[in-house]
Amino acid sequence: MLNEQEILRREAMKELRNLGINPYPAEEFIVNAHAEQIKKEFSVEKGNFQEVALAGRIMSRRIMGSASFAELQDSTGRIQVYVNRDDISPGEDKTLYNTVFKKILDIGDFIGIKGFVFLTKTGEISVHIKELKVLSKSLKPLPVVKRDEEGHVYDGFTDPELRYRQRYVDLTVNPEFKNIFITRSKLISTMRQYFDAHGWLEVETPVLQAVHGGAAARPFNTHHNTLDMPLFLRIANELYLKRLIVAGFDGVYEFGKMFRNEGMDRTHNPEFTSMEIYVAYKDYIWMMKMTEEVIEKIAMTLHGTTKIQAWGNEIDFKGPYERLSMYGSIQKYTGIDVSKMDEIQLREVCKQLNVDVDSTMGKGKLVDAIFGEKVEHNLIQPTFITDYPIEMTPLAKKHRTEEGLVERFELFVNGKEIANAYSELNDPIDQRERFEEQLKLAARGDDEAMAMDEDFLRAIEYGMPPTSGLGIGIDRLTMLMTNQSTIQEVLFFPQMRPEKKVEMSTDEDFMAIGIPAEWVQVVRKMGFNMVDDLKAANPNKVFNDLGGMKKKMKLDLKNPSIDEVKAWFA
Repeated sequence: MLNEQEILRREAMKELRNLGINPYPAEEFIVNAHAEQIKKEFSVEKGNFQEVALAGRIMSRRIMGSASFAELQDSTGRIQVYVNRDDISPGEDKTLYNTVFKKILDIGDFIGIKGFVFLTKTGEISVHIKELKVLSKSLKPLPVVKRDEEGHVYDGFTDPELRYRQRYVDLTVNPEFKNIFITRSKLISTMRQYFDAHGWLEVETPVLQAVHGGAAARPFNTHHNTLDMPLFLRIANELYLKRLIVAGFDGVYEFGKMFRNEGMDRTHNPEFTSMEIYVAYKDYIWMMKMTEEVIEKIAMTLHGTTKIQAWGNEIDFKGPYERLSMYGSIQKYTGIDVSKMDEIQLREVCKQLNVDVDSTMGKGKLVDAIFGEKVEHNLIQPTFITDYPIEMTPLAKKHRTEEGLVERFELFVNGKEIANAYSELNDPIDQRERFEEQLKLAARGDDEAMAMDEDFLRAIEYGMPPTSGLGIGIDRLTMLMTNQSTIQEVLFFPQMRPEKKVEMSTDEDFMAIGIPAEWVQVVRKMGFNMVDDLKAANPNKVFNDLGGMKKKMKLDLKNPSIDEVKAWFA
């Protein structure tokens, strides 16, 4: 059911067509300037921007007789425009101004304008319109966002549920949030430039995979009808990128979407973006230095400094970063040395520290649970956690000097992991044994255990050179670099629960409370689709609005009395 505003806008669209104006023209409108460019570069002395063409949405209007002001918003920002009746309607026919601009156009409509830039008497840079063209009629009204004189929002489109679900509205009425996504794009391009400068190749690997692997996570399952086989949305692209190292590439990387059928919270979305890179003849010690360099470069590119504010903390991305072993970090923050403990002893420690565990968890997951509960939140400044238990990492090479450990690091910042790297396991016999251990965990009920990937094993049996690999969570790194506390703020379209359908009362429901049948549609056009919504309104206002709607709709009906209307609210 359409509300009053939506009905009026559809009527305005019809009126445009009746005037011979296509509300959705197909032809190109050539733009040669943008709002922010004009506001930065215009100079009265230079007399520049005297033939400009802009396009964007009308965001406000001040109608004043034969001349009016409006605000136009394009992709870069807003600028004031001045509209004079005789300029856009130079002949006898003043329809374009008197009817189209003043009566038919609405906030949110797209228009194209041509004119020149000038300075108003109050000193505001504005565009004097000489030509105006309707580009797209908006059929839904935009939310009204109120700002004070300094531009601070005090009544805006702020409900996260609506903002994330209707991002197209959010970024229109809250354009300041565009900077988050512009920063995200710069972050990715900076990383890409760094990799390309070193001669590493950007590649693409399959999203649909026959075997889910490369990480400990629960996959999404699907089925290919033609091949009649199950497939999985990838949880990681690691094993395919390593196949390319086997194939002879010295360095390959990929920015890609990963999918994990797991919980959602402030730092997890089931669909997320990861960058993974693999470089031959390197190890995890080299990769730590490379990681410091690339993240320091990102901070400098985005902020001009390595020091940024994030979640109430000042973070300094200038290397080198602190390095703590996994066991060493647990001992530092709990006082307990778990390095020599077996599974039974680890379960006792978990009980002692009030760390929740279950029967499916092996030694690796128990250590990870202790670390996650007692260590992570302490790691505010960039910190490399190194040398993990072998049970936690089936794809990393055994430590060169420490029995029972692997050569792995994770980078933690502000209590969250943003990067993960290994000296990659390239021993095919060892790798098969690790996969077999994962199968045992799966048999115990661990639905995040890795599957056996025979083709990957075959690939490394042909020989894979010593290699170091790194994965960086782009979403979390963007959160840090833009000081956002939820992952939903840095995703254009985060995953959402199904939208609740708006329930509507029937005509009989309205008549049951005393509304005459002929007035039900009038009440609906006033925006009341539920009896409860009507009963929550002010009876006196409803009474007055009924009279106004009757006049607007040109209805030949007898007005209900104020007492009759009040009876509907009993």
